[in-house]
Amino acid sequence: MEVSIIAIGDELLIGQVVDTNSGNLAKLMAPFGWQVKQVEVVADNAEAIKAAIDRAMMSTDVVLTTGGLGPTKDDITKPLLCKYFGGELVRDPEVTGNIEEIFRKRGIKMNTLTADQALVPTSCRVIQNRVGTAPIMWFERDGKVLVSMPGVPFETLQMFESAIMPQLLEKFPNEEAIEHRTVIVANVTESALAIQLDQWERALPENFHLAYLPKPGIIRLRLDGHGTDGALLKKEIDRLHAELSEIVKDNVIAIHDATIGEALLEHARGARLTVATAESCTGGAIASQLTAIAGCSDVYVGGVVAYSNELKHTALGVDMAVIERYGAVSSEVAAQMAQGVAKLTGADVAVATTGIAGPTGATGERRLPDGLVIEAKPVGTVWFGVYAKGNLMTFCRCFPGTRDRVIDRAATTALTALIKAIKAN
Repeated sequence: MEVSIIAIGDELLIGQVVDTNSGNLAKLMAPFGWQVKQVEVVADNAEAIKAAIDRAMMSTDVVLTTGGLGPTKDDITKPLLCKYFGGELVRDPEVTGNIEEIFRKRGIKMNTLTADQALVPTSCRVIQNRVGTAPIMWFERDGKVLVSMPGVPFETLQMFESAIMPQLLEKFPNEEAIEHRTVIVANVTESALAIQLDQWERALPENFHLAYLPKPGIIRLRLDGHGTDGALLKKEIDRLHAELSEIVKDNVIAIHDATIGEALLEHARGARLTVATAESCTGGAIASQLTAIAGCSDVYVGGVVAYSNELKHTALGVDMAVIERYGAVSSEVAAQMAQGVAKLTGADVAVATTGIAGPTGATGERRLPDGLVIEAKPVGTVWFGVYAKGNLMTFCRCFPGTRDRVIDRAATTALTALIKAIKAN
């Protein structure tokens, strides 16, 4: 099934807000074999929205719209949809009750603009938005469906997964069985991986396809298959998934879809090891990825964000003489940070980051009085220290891009380094 998505809102076109809904909706539909054919971003303008709906309805049987359902005057999607599909706006008592309950729980007094969000077209079927005030509206015409959803990402995604997608599958059931499997790898380039898998990929049955889904630091290999015999399809894709995992085993960090943080926790649990982090340039980004996962406390014991040299010394035991001689961004400091946080927390394995995230802070080459040459450290330079059950190692990377990108790449690299260390133990 092919789907069109229309993201509505001036804020999307001026860059004030990024459209994350479209990608996340595509991700939720993919396991069912549904694909996004087109995405269009339009302003809060009646003519633009109508034209986008016309194009989408001509192109696909399912159209999803996000945004334009707020209580302010610039949110014009609801009256436009009423005009497009017919009927009139009426106050829905169930939507009113839902809004009143949400405001009661939040301890906020409801005003008339919010109350008017309960006005819905008589031509739609309302799906109650249990996590927000804007109702979700389901329209049908000539066997096609348009679902209008709010623009707030957590509302749209939670309601789409729990209520909307099940109803779409009931309306448009899949004719074929579909299966997906994932392998996640790190420390290998996409081109090298493609060469490694070339012969295996060429031998895939015609109803199977391997997709390379790279993001900074890792690559997701997604194996898709379809067929009329569900049991046979499952057996075959499990066999191929096992083959794929074996071929790339040296670089595997997970053999199912997972975040890098989830993969780390799984490896640590399997090895019965605890983890700690010491961060300077990443500023808690590594710890954030781990603590975002429910139940991480059985593995992740904690961490220290030591940005200043003084805190590196007092909290982690880094020798000030080492900092003065080699600089805070150095192999020696990264090593002492990793060892220090392991000692402080009692963790079995630990990782440390110290670097120059930018946009300033680069240093040139310098020669010490005793003749030792300290190499130049451009923006993006990050030293990593990894401690694992008494063993200590360091390595350096230089990441291109903005400050945010350097921090993100460094956090991913630190997590993959921990996984590698855990697998080696």
